[in-house]
Amino acid sequence: MKAIVLLSGGLDSATVLAIAKAADYAVYALSFNYGQRHQIELDAAAKLAAASGVVEHLITDIDLRRFGGSALTAELSVPKDRPLASLTSAIPITYVPARNTVFLSLALAWAEVLEINDIFIGVNAIDYSGYPDCRPEYIAAFERLAHLATAAGVSGGQRLKIHAPLMTLNKAEIIQRGIELGVDYGLTHSCYDPDPAGRPCRCCDACQLRAQGFVQAGLIDPLFAHE
Repeated sequence: MKAIVLLSGGLDSATVLAIAKAADYAVYALSFNYGQRHQIELDAAAKLAAASGVVEHLITDIDLRRFGGSALTAELSVPKDRPLASLTSAIPITYVPARNTVFLSLALAWAEVLEINDIFIGVNAIDYSGYPDCRPEYIAAFERLAHLATAAGVSGGQRLKIHAPLMTLNKAEIIQRGIELGVDYGLTHSCYDPDPAGRPCRCCDACQLRAQGFVQAGLIDPLFAHE
């Protein structure tokens, strides 16, 4: 069996990569240089792909900076120190317009070329920042679209399945699952606004959710194990 795994270099995608490998998929990892404000996550993705022994790791260039509209792709401030309870109350400025739709569309194209029926993505609807393209109804809708959008799907030669194994897990449960599968979270990167040396800010939504997850899992984040 073959599968494409969307690999951002973050905690969630690292766990999904391990889940796909544990299910005996030959993994083709797909990452995106989309104009995000920092490149460290792509370095993390490359390290994770190498450590996991994927068949191929493809990094694709897309310049979403041309559209802006997000603190991750434009000169906008990343929100800091927001109360965790408020993260899903409104869609934050770190939302990148249509990002998962763009990513899944390109994964779908590669899947058709490689004759792959399975795509894995690390979206989550429990501990997340309120992004609309991280919900189960979005994944179900894209899967229906995929069956209509490709020659392989229309001809019946491909029945695409989008796997979102983290959808109903909180961050602590995700971390615990990854530890069971041997994920080295010291290779991952989560921060939206790292300093020039790549160190996490510890205050953005992603850093706060990550920190809460490790605390609730009763574990020390390996990124800070030597402090």
